[in-house]
Amino acid sequence: MGLYLNPGYDGFEEIRRDIYVDKTGLIVFINNLIGKPKPLVCFSRPRRFGKTFDADMLCAYYDRTCDSHALFEDLEVGGSDDFTTHLNKYNVISFDLTGFISDARDHKSNVLDEMQQTLLEEIREAFPGCVSDKETSLGKALYAVVARGNAKFVFVIDEWDALFREFKDDKQLQADYILFLRGIFKNKDRTKKTIAAAYMTGILPVKKFGTESALSDFKEFTMAEPLVLSRYVGFTEEDVQLLCNTHCVDYEAMKQWYDGYSFENGKSVYSPNSVVNAMNYKAFRNYWTQTETFESLKRYINENYDGLKDAIILMLGGQRVKVDISTFQNDITSFENKDDVLTLLIHLGYLAYDHATKEVYIPNREVAEVFQSSVKGGKWSKVEQAINESEKLLEATLREDVEAVASALERIHEECTSSLEYNDENSLACAIYIAYYAAKNYYMMVREFPSGKGFADYAFIPGRGMDKTAMVIELKWKKDADTAVKQILDNRYHGVLNAYFGNLLLVGINYDKDATGKKTKKHSCVIRKI
Repeated sequence: MGLYLNPGYDGFEEIRRDIYVDKTGLIVFINNLIGKPKPLVCFSRPRRFGKTFDADMLCAYYDRTCDSHALFEDLEVGGSDDFTTHLNKYNVISFDLTGFISDARDHKSNVLDEMQQTLLEEIREAFPGCVSDKETSLGKALYAVVARGNAKFVFVIDEWDALFREFKDDKQLQADYILFLRGIFKNKDRTKKTIAAAYMTGILPVKKFGTESALSDFKEFTMAEPLVLSRYVGFTEEDVQLLCNTHCVDYEAMKQWYDGYSFENGKSVYSPNSVVNAMNYKAFRNYWTQTETFESLKRYINENYDGLKDAIILMLGGQRVKVDISTFQNDITSFENKDDVLTLLIHLGYLAYDHATKEVYIPNREVAEVFQSSVKGGKWSKVEQAINESEKLLEATLREDVEAVASALERIHEECTSSLEYNDENSLACAIYIAYYAAKNYYMMVREFPSGKGFADYAFIPGRGMDKTAMVIELKWKKDADTAVKQILDNRYHGVLNAYFGNLLLVGINYDKDATGKKTKKHSCVIRKI
């Protein structure tokens, strides 16, 4: 057992002692690729989505130097037809690229030289007489080992893209790194005889040069295109429901805090790190750490690439934004427009992507809080002010102070959507969401809430255990606030909220033009209690 060669099952054994969700179906998927022309997988996901756990799982399963049958026999892979066919049958090379980057900086050496030399040393020690001391090519060394009758290799590479993030401006080093990977995986004859399978994971997909992938032999799965691996991106709803039942945790609260990433199959996923922390600490919080990705978010959203700031304001306001993900070059420097930055934020986990509509949005309350922290100061002072004052607006609404509500919404609508299409109900809805930002601490806020015969523009449903008045808000333009409230009553929007009768507010909000057709931007509000 080595540090990088055949590391054993200790990492996965520790994982199984903690809160564990069975993701060994990923092993079944990789097993089905073994023996086929391209058994190479790159599965990129954000931080906190279980990438390292999967790496430990794969090492434990394939490593020929240990017996991990007992760790897997009760899991999904244990029931597969080829469970024992590939169990503990291969040499495994597993490494986290960030470790080599740290070592290279400590030794003031080239990271690729450091990595290749270290791996070659372990291989020579484990397979004496197989690899010449003069050999400097890892790909050739692996071939020499297998040619002597040893088992093929399975590669497990974590944080494969760290070099592109840590040395984002060093194009030569990036090109050399791609050549290093190609030297292992691109030679078809040698790879076929040497590599049983490879699994790379990181935050970014494989780097593009123009429109082509730098490692075209890899099957790619990403946050934008997870395809058949979507249930392994994170925890599914079924996973979380089972965990909540087992650990006596409020599932609805869990869903509001951490759900929201969805894929083509309609399934949604949760960040495993956030769910596990909520289980362990019995508290719903923002568990996103202050990593480099958080600093990246602050940096990117402060640059108004091609209207990026307007898009962020819309999403802060609960809206969705169209995006073209095809031009993104899979790095953190080659930005041509706002779509490239929005696509990066999908891969970083700060935005969710709806493949059917080609739209992005802020997925849940946890990530919304990260955005809220990121807009503090800088170019976002008016948005920040609106969010900070949202508690006062909620209090004014609950005490039915229509003048205070109308005045506050008028100012926020003007300041937060000044560069958007002002006379649009979506624009006003965006302003409403930002204006009532603090309400998310007490309510589930639902846009176009279905009830009765029609749709309310917003419903504020009190969270479990919250002693708050429920609210239904209808928005109007060029009509009047009374009409908005009348529409609520006529369409019986309050029907779904019957449980809150006696503690339910109907709120009608309108803004209008004057007789000459000029924009007065004058807001009015009517509040009635049922």
